[in-house]
This record gives sequence, structure tokens and C-alpha cells, in this order.
Amino acid sequence: MNSLNFQEGGSNLEATIEQLLNVEKQMRLAGDVAGTKKAATDILQLCFEARAWKTLNEQIIVLSKRRGQLKQAVTAMVQQAMQYIDETPDVETRVELIKTLNNVAAGKIYVEIERARLTKKLAKIKEEQGLIAEAADLMQEIAVETFGAMAKTEKIAFILEQVRLCLDRQDYVRAQILSRKISPRVFDVDISKEKKKPKEGDGVVEEAPADIPSLLELKRIYYELMIRYYSHNNDYLEICRCYKAIYEIPAVKENPSDWIPILRKICWYLVLAPHDPMQSSLLNSTLEDKNLSELSNFRLLLKQLVTMEVVQWTALWNSYKDEFENEKNMLGGSLGDKAAEDLKQRVIEHNILVVSKYYARITLKRLAELLCLSIQEAEKHLSEMVVSKALVSKIDRPMGVVNFQTAKDSNEILNAWSSNLEKLLDLVEKSCHQIHKETMVHKAALKV
Repeated sequence: MNSLNFQEGGSNLEATIEQLLNVEKQMRLAGDVAGTKKAATDILQLCFEARAWKTLNEQIIVLSKRRGQLKQAVTAMVQQAMQYIDETPDVETRVELIKTLNNVAAGKIYVEIERARLTKKLAKIKEEQGLIAEAADLMQEIAVETFGAMAKTEKIAFILEQVRLCLDRQDYVRAQILSRKISPRVFDVDISKEKKKPKEGDGVVEEAPADIPSLLELKRIYYELMIRYYSHNNDYLEICRCYKAIYEIPAVKENPSDWIPILRKICWYLVLAPHDPMQSSLLNSTLEDKNLSELSNFRLLLKQLVTMEVVQWTALWNSYKDEFENEKNMLGGSLGDKAAEDLKQRVIEHNILVVSKYYARITLKRLAELLCLSIQEAEKHLSEMVVSKALVSKIDRPMGVVNFQTAKDSNEILNAWSSNLEKLLDLVEKSCHQIHKETMVHKAALKV
């Protein structure tokens, strides 16, 4: 009896759909946009209410392929069917419906945003099933940066999702290419000033869905993903700059529980970064930060690197070993597998720079003593710094002497000699003038 009712219900559904298809045809041929949309969406609603998912998929394809089908009707159908995705009974039905809608939307510019959202949903399902590579490939098919009608925050969120999936599958080259589609300047735009009235002829930009994060939340997500990317290459300076950008977010600065771990990370990565002008600038600006006074240990650590004095590695490591190990439990996790080695390397580089400032020539033996290293290790580190152009130096190996003086060419020597001569003549002239003045004063006093 139940099967008979089901058959009757099925035949009733088919009969109703047939009637509505005839109505849709009449409306479409008459060019009635509202009527066509109403007929098409009513067919889909009937299928949904009857929970006839297979029929729903078939009707979506049939309606979209009808001769001279109106763009507005296709858009209304896709938008209507997207509301049914979360109501599907199981994953297979959901995937089938998404694929059907994706096929309908493919190549149609007027439903490109809907296609992007559908692809994102499908990629999420694939990811939940553990198929990260498939999910990443699906997301990369969509180039949202060309979608004029999509909201800016939704575009950024979509690209960030593409970057995240590439990082999850360890495709770092593609992750970098995708991340370059987002300019960091976009996060510094004042949102209140940006909302202008659209000019005549401009395309209408859709509002972003409710689940899309705000611009400042997206900024944090962006920099957290970039930290993951730069951590792969151990690019400490770039990681530090990313943490610095997160630190500047107003919501972070207001909450000490947020900014303290971030400021700790900034300090550590500044110390780990090789010495260059950008690192030096960031180091000095961080030292001027008032919040650093609450982290006295880290202030002292940065001070040691700024002060032109030799740092004893063993004493430094004993003082900061516990803090270094503790970073594993803080925001962002450990500093990396090579961080301890790199920290020692940076301290040695700092010490060599300090020695080069105070000495023109020094024996390798004495240099090794100052660095607390063997002669071979001291020579190795010095050679690496010369190769990386962080330092100018020459080693006389038979004599065991390091020369930090740069060889001057003839023009520089002549210019220095000329300027010294000018200074000497200026001094002679001033001296003569003073002597003449004293003589005149003395003569005047004698006449009186």
C-alpha cells in the first residue's frame, strides 16, 4: 500500500512538473523574466519538498539547457538550489547537487560568484574526507581576483583558503604565487572611508556572506599563513615582520594576553635574523616600544645585540635557555629545529662585527679567544661573513693575522689627502688671524 502511495506521489510530482515546464516555456518565449524565474524556482521547490534529489538534479540541468533560457532564470535557479545543499540527507547527495550546480554555472559569468562558493563548499567536503590534494586542485581552478562583483573581503578569504590548502599539501611554490595576489596594503585601508556611492556604469558589488571574517581578522589569518610559509625556509626576518604586523592590529594591542606572546616571538626572531639594515631598523624600533618594559629579560637581550660589546655565548645561553625552551608552549609553537644553532651563529656574527669595529688588525688566535671558539671555527665563521658581504676582511694565514681594513683606491687616498690639506690650511689661516688680532690689541694697549 505504501509503495502504491509513493508511486501515486511520484506520478503527481511528475505531472505537476510537466505542467510547470509548459508554463515556463510560455513565459520564456514571451520574454517574461519574472514569470520564467517563478516557474523555474517552483519546479525546484516541488522537488525539494518531495525530497526527490535525483529529480531535482535532472530538472536543474533540463531547465538550464532549454533553448533561449534567460540569464535571470538560471541565476535564480542556482541561488535557490544552493539553499538546499545543507538540507541534503547525506554527503553523496550533497556532492552530487554541488557538482550539478557547478556544471550549470561553468562558463557563465553571471553566476561566477555562485560557482566560486559552490567550489569552496565542495573543497571543504573533500578536505573533511582527507583528500587535501583534491581540495587544493578544486580551489585553484577559480581565479576570484577577476570577479568584479565579489566583495573584497570574500575575495581575500577565498585566496587565503587557496593558500592554506597549498601549505597543507606542502606546495610552497604555489602558496607563494597565490599569496602575492593579496597586497598587504589592502589591510591598512580605512573601511569607513572606502564605502563610496557607486558611480553610474559601475558594476554592483555584492555584500559578503555573514560567515566571511572582517578585514582585520583576515589580516591576522594572512600573516599567520605567511608565518607558516616563511617557517619552511627559516626566513627569520620575514617571520618577525609578520608577527610585527599582527602585533600592530588594534584588537591585539588592547589585550596583554595576546600581545605578550607575540612580542616575545618578535624579540626571538629579531635575534635569530642575520644582521642587515632592515633587521637593525626593526631592532631599534622594537627597543623603543613601551610594552617591552614588561618583558625585562627580552629588553636586556636586545640591548646586548645593540651594544657594541662582545657577548659571551655560554652566559647568554644559560640565562635564556629556559625562556627559549618555553616558547614551545606559547602562541606559534617552537622557534624551529635549527633555532638553537642559528642563535649561536648570530651571537658569533655579532661578536665578529664588534671586533672589526675595534681592531684594524688582530691575530686569529686572539680572535678565537674573544669568540670562545677554536681557530678553525673562528676562521670558518669569519670566511662565511666575508662571502655573504656582511664584513670586509683579509686573512694572512701564514702569519695568522686578520686585517679588517679595506684597501683604498688611489682616488680615495687623494681625496682624503686633499681634504686633510684643506683642514690644515684652514687651521693655519685661523691661527694667523688670532696672532694678528692679539698683536693689534697689544699695540693699542701700549699707546694708551
